[in-house]
Amino acid sequence: MKINTLLITLLVVVLFTASAQGYTKEEVVKRGVLQCGVSTGTPGFSTVDAAGNWSGLDVDICRAVAAATLGDGEKVEFLPLAANESFTALLSGEVDILARHAIWTFTRDSALAVHFTGTSYYDGQGFLVSKKLGVKEAGDLRKVKVCSSVGSQSEVNLKDYFQRNKVDYKLVPYDSEELAVKGFEGGACELLSLPQSRLYGILLELDDPESAEVLPDVFTKEPLGPVVRQGDDVWFNIVKWCLFAMINGEELGVTSLNIDEMKLSHKLDIKRLFGFEGSGGKGVGLRSDWAAEIIRQVGNYGEVFEKNLGAESPLKIERGLNRLWSRGGVQYAPPLR
Repeated sequence: MKINTLLITLLVVVLFTASAQGYTKEEVVKRGVLQCGVSTGTPGFSTVDAAGNWSGLDVDICRAVAAATLGDGEKVEFLPLAANESFTALLSGEVDILARHAIWTFTRDSALAVHFTGTSYYDGQGFLVSKKLGVKEAGDLRKVKVCSSVGSQSEVNLKDYFQRNKVDYKLVPYDSEELAVKGFEGGACELLSLPQSRLYGILLELDDPESAEVLPDVFTKEPLGPVVRQGDDVWFNIVKWCLFAMINGEELGVTSLNIDEMKLSHKLDIKRLFGFEGSGGKGVGLRSDWAAEIIRQVGNYGEVFEKNLGAESPLKIERGLNRLWSRGGVQYAPPLR
C-alpha cells in the first residue's frame, strides 16, 4: 500500500511539472475551445441530454470562463470524469479546469498541486429518509437502518454524527454508492446520507419520489468549487474572478435580461462591471467587457442557481447558505475595483 501511494505521489508530481510549463489562457485561446472536466452525471451540476447538450451549475461556470477568455460561452468541450480520475486529468493537462462537484478540503488543497478558485455552492452532508420513518428533522432520528457504501467518507461522517447524537443505527453495507441507492429504493433501509445537493438529485430519480424526502439539516461543511492547476497565477485569477463576476452581477442587479439597460447606469460599481471604469481586464489579459459578457451569455449567479438548482429547476432546492451575504446567506465576492 505504501509503495502504491508513493508511486501515485510521484506520478502526480511528474504530471504537474510537465503541465505547469505552459500558460493555460494562451493555450485555450490558441486551441479556440475550453476543455472542462465535469462529473459523469450529477443533477443540477452537470448532466447531458440525448442530443449531447450539457447543463448544470458546474457547466455554466465553464461557460462563463469561455465567455471571458474566448468571447463565446459555447466554446467548451466537456469531459465527464469519475471521482478517482478527475484530479489526474486536471494535473496532466487533459482539462483546463475541473468543475466537477469537487469538495474543497485541506488534504486536497495541501497535498495536490491544485488551487480551488472559490466556492460556487455551499453544501453539507444531509439525510434522505423514507417517509415511513415519520421524521421531519435530524433531531427526530432515534432508531434507523442506513444504506451506505463501505469505507466512504460519508459513512465515516455519519457514524461520528450518530454516536455524538446517540442515534441507534444499523448499517446496511454496499460496495458502491449506486448500490446503496438501489438498496434504499428497494426498502433495505430507511436512510441515505450524502452531500445534500446529491440527495435532491437521487430523490428526483427514484421510481416513487413521493415516498421519501430530504431533511432540512446538514451536519458537515462541504464547499464545492472549480479547480485549476498550480503554477499559472493568471489562469487561477481568471477562473476565480469569473465566479466573482457572476456573484457581483447578482448583487448589483445586472442580469442577462436587463444587461443592455444596465449598461447605461451611472453607478460606479456597474460601470466597473462593464469595463467603463477601472482597469478592466488588463491585469489578466482579458477584454474590458469580460465580466459583462459572462452575464450577457451565461447569467449572474442567482440566474444560474435558480435555472439549474432552484425554483426554475426540477430539483427546487432552497438557496439557503447560497443566498447573497446581503440576503441572509454567505455567498460573497470581493468587489470589482
